[in-house]
Amino acid sequence: MANMQPTKTPVKEQEPKVRARNFKEVTLGYTPEEAMNEAARCLKCKTPMCKTGCPVSVRIPEFLDKVAAGEFEEAYTIIKSTNSLPAVTGRVCPQERQCESKCVRGIKGEPVAIGRLERFCADYVRENGSSKKADKPVSNGHKVAVVGAGPSGLTCAGDLAKLGYDVTIFEAFHTAGGVLMYGIPEFRLPKAIVQNEIDGLKNLGVDIETNMVIGKVLSIDELLDRGYEAIFVGSGAGLPRFMGIEGEGLVGVYSANEYLTRINLMKAYLEDYDTPIKKSRSVAVCGGGNVAMDAARSAMRLGAEHVYIVYRRSLDEMPARKEEVNHAMEEGIEFLVLNNPVKIDGDENGNVKGMTCIKMQLGEADESGRRSSVPVEGSEYELDVDTVIMAIGTSPNPLIRSTTPGLEANKRGCLVVDEESMKTSKEGIYAGGDAVTGAATVILAMGAGKKAAAHIDEYIKQKNN
Repeated sequence: MANMQPTKTPVKEQEPKVRARNFKEVTLGYTPEEAMNEAARCLKCKTPMCKTGCPVSVRIPEFLDKVAAGEFEEAYTIIKSTNSLPAVTGRVCPQERQCESKCVRGIKGEPVAIGRLERFCADYVRENGSSKKADKPVSNGHKVAVVGAGPSGLTCAGDLAKLGYDVTIFEAFHTAGGVLMYGIPEFRLPKAIVQNEIDGLKNLGVDIETNMVIGKVLSIDELLDRGYEAIFVGSGAGLPRFMGIEGEGLVGVYSANEYLTRINLMKAYLEDYDTPIKKSRSVAVCGGGNVAMDAARSAMRLGAEHVYIVYRRSLDEMPARKEEVNHAMEEGIEFLVLNNPVKIDGDENGNVKGMTCIKMQLGEADESGRRSSVPVEGSEYELDVDTVIMAIGTSPNPLIRSTTPGLEANKRGCLVVDEESMKTSKEGIYAGGDAVTGAATVILAMGAGKKAAAHIDEYIKQKNN
């Protein structure tokens, strides 16, 4: 029977004061009863718009129907047919801007909690085991290489493996997972859950070779020479951006990328690891996206007394997910909106001792549709911090494009692809995810990997006919 409550079934979370000092997961997820109750809020629309908002085309009404009936494993099978990483997307997808934004229940109340239910199904099957053992697909004798074991590469590899391709992923780091492992903190996405999803791909026969920096150890052309009939480049956007202000070379200035990599991939969040990371007293994080929230909330958990988010526009223009902003505020992070850093100040030993900021006001809308920010003359002031983290975006590493003749990139260093097929300017080479778009969301990268897999399959079949 349909549940007509106008609001989502609440989900339990750790208390803000407690979680602000630990790296355990913040959101605790639904119980089976809560999940069934929430799924019963689905109106079973004749034309389900929610599905159109999903970059990997999850069959949302079908899986919700199964959850409402208590058939959780069947629901998971439906999700898994198009989404290779449901435990991940259920946690980090911006559902409020995608599937849930199209949900008809959201017109007069809150949309169905599609993301929470996707997470519930994945967690339920992982914790209770599956009665269905996935058979390893029969090989079709064709080899494909995937560069990068992040969301787009893992998705592309999984889809191709299901079609019988022998897939090898070449990963630069010592661990597969890309941004899921090095970027997103443990309290938002536990690493054991990412590892479980990766193990699922290995069971399909995907071979993952780590410590393989393509463009250095082997070039793209050398991979082609080794008999790979097509290559998917999903090498991400790991090159940090800085503001170009005075003092960025001081000790205690980090890119968010380095800071989060030390904490997540190099395990600085575990007390028994001796990964070098500054024990900060007062931290300024410059930026207003999800990465800025992740860095600020991680700094708080590492013991900082004060953590500031310094953002040049207002709260309304902030690109981070509302949920992340709310969690950060609950945890005591101070938001200095309409402020911009102009200089990082150092002591005589070259360490950060403060940051000069200027107050901003909103001007006209810029090309992104957000209002531009204009400095208020004479409003400079000193912020007392000993650590500054720059979270103002990243761009793709130039290694692959600079070592691959015939591979076209745009002025931002992103690979140029045909948006329909994900084909690059070089025969047999496809690309997707942040290497093409610059830093974007996990689910968009997965959507690109999915699209590329379908076109690689088509390309190899045509070539061999």
